[in-house]
Amino acid sequence: MKALAASIGVVFLSPILIAGTGMMLASSADAVQSSGSFSNCLTDIDTDEVADQVTKILDGASGKNVHIEGLDLPAEQVPNAATIVAAGLSLDVPRKGRIVALATAMQESRLRNLNYGDRDSLGLFQQRPSQGWGSAQQIRDPVYASEQFYKHLLKVNGWQQMTVAQAAQAVQRSAYPDAYAQWESLATALQDAIAKTFPGGGTHAGSNDADQGKQPSTGTTGCAPGQDGSGFGRIPEGSIPKGYAIPKDADPKARKAIEWAMHQLGTLYQWGGSCTDAHGPDPMGRCDCSSLMQQAYAHAGVTLTRTTYTQVNEGKAVSPAQLKPGDLIFSRGTAARPEHVGMYMGEGLVIEAPRTTKPVRITPIKDWTILAARRVL
Repeated sequence: MKALAASIGVVFLSPILIAGTGMMLASSADAVQSSGSFSNCLTDIDTDEVADQVTKILDGASGKNVHIEGLDLPAEQVPNAATIVAAGLSLDVPRKGRIVALATAMQESRLRNLNYGDRDSLGLFQQRPSQGWGSAQQIRDPVYASEQFYKHLLKVNGWQQMTVAQAAQAVQRSAYPDAYAQWESLATALQDAIAKTFPGGGTHAGSNDADQGKQPSTGTTGCAPGQDGSGFGRIPEGSIPKGYAIPKDADPKARKAIEWAMHQLGTLYQWGGSCTDAHGPDPMGRCDCSSLMQQAYAHAGVTLTRTTYTQVNEGKAVSPAQLKPGDLIFSRGTAARPEHVGMYMGEGLVIEAPRTTKPVRITPIKDWTILAARRVL
């Protein structure tokens, strides 16, 4: 049976790999940021629509007129997802395992076969040659990388009883274990849509196991808080939204940090600026994203390191679904090496120093793709 499954995987995977070869070999500095339009909480997915759009891509559509919520580059991402599903089918991995693999790849690489990552991380799953996952060339092979992920997953005792995020974390050992959960619904829809395109895929390799037909697990998720900030409408740059007040239950130190940061609203961003005199004449006294966080907490008596790359290791990791005022949230880049940081203010709002030519401002959290969140108190 396994030999048959392997042959099915090879025969029907080949067209996908051939069609996607050019895309799989390409990567760019904005690979992970490209998913910025993805809502941090996709739970209401139209699985029939996903199946329709997936079929178009696998039938050779360019992707120009294909839309799958959560995938900004479907012409590249869907073939990679199909590779992962096909590898799972060839190894007799149950349906849930294939969902775990897809959710993992979406978090680690946004389903792109990256030729870079944190330290020596590479590929769909950001596996590391130095950690025994294989050579760089092997890891960049989507079939090899997928098979390695599954082999490690199947060795995890009790993985089928875990949530998708827990199972992914058992393999990846990420510093941000809750982040995988935000992709579960989309991973489920993709798996079901793709599996149907393979002969016997709808019933093959454990698709009738205990998790068939169940809704995504309801444990800790990577979704954003209940309030997404949209209720405040358009927020003029540098202003405080009408009706906003720091939540009464905010930690006193978080309150001080938020209040200090709000006093810097409207001051222009300065890369490398110290944020020690944002209203003064010297541009280097102005704030960049991480110095705004550092100085805001310094005025609350809390010491933070200087850069986004180091602040992402401060305090403890928290789920984006459980943010409290004062939590730091990170976006752009990767979860291990984010390029931007802001401070959650409660009420679905974030204060940030965004980028050159822009002022310190307040934005709704719905506009953020959260890669990590840290509580420093």
